[in-house]
Amino acid sequence: MGFLITTLIFVVVGIIASLCVRICCNRGPSTNLLHLTLVITATVCCWMMWAIVYIAQMNPLIVPILSETE
Repeated sequence: MGFLITTLIFVVVGIIASLCVRICCNRGPSTNLLHLTLVITATVCCWMMWAIVYIAQMNPLIVPILSETE
């Protein structure tokens, strides 16, 4: 459940950032396309980093070894 909710949060943040770029940095079609591409790429990269870390914690490669005193 947490994965889907956070993915939706990233989608919403990406849409809001894209709209802000379209409104604030309106300098021409070529520049707008570049800004939009950068925002989408940054959002996807941040989401992928979060998703990889989240999924890696679900099945860790190194299992903690408990000592007998604990």
